[in-house]
Amino acid sequence: MEIISKTLFWVANSLLIPDIIILLILFGRALLLVGSFYGQMMVKRRNDALYNRKIKEFSIENMDELKQFLPDRDNSLFVKYLREMLTSRCNDAYSDYLLSSFENEADKDLSLSRLLAKMGPVLGLIGTLIAMSPALVGLSTGDISGMAYNMQVVFATTVAGLVISAVGLVTLQFKQRWYAKDVYSLEYVSRVINAEK
Repeated sequence: MEIISKTLFWVANSLLIPDIIILLILFGRALLLVGSFYGQMMVKRRNDALYNRKIKEFSIENMDELKQFLPDRDNSLFVKYLREMLTSRCNDAYSDYLLSSFENEADKDLSLSRLLAKMGPVLGLIGTLIAMSPALVGLSTGDISGMAYNMQVVFATTVAGLVISAVGLVTLQFKQRWYAKDVYSLEYVSRVINAEK
């Protein structure tokens, strides 16, 4: 039994360095996500201010006016699919295809936020539990400096995991609301186009 427990202890301790490396990578990725999320939020606010009223007043007669109102380059997923819908004057089947494609791309954009929200606490807890064992051994043997070092690792991995998770959760909540609103707007435009046929 002692051999099994020592083997398990050795395996668990060997996972600490990979865990910390992955935490650092995800922390860096979370910081990049905060920057891209801020840019996306500014574009979303500007687009909402420009297009909300135009979409509410949308009819088949002013379709060309809305198309010309779109920017020259697609600055968001919503603008890309709205342009395609207006340009192709799509039928029901193609509208459904475009809406499904939009939802797939939106889901792909949400995947990083989901990953961070789920993996941050898991990796933080793994680092906490692995580093806690040598800290307790240090406490029992009177090695206070070794215990203090391991407790630093314990708290650092916990905090890093929680920050990663917080970034993932906040961005996920906002983006899910944005994409749900965009889907409703695209569905409305599709229904207006197809109602006139």
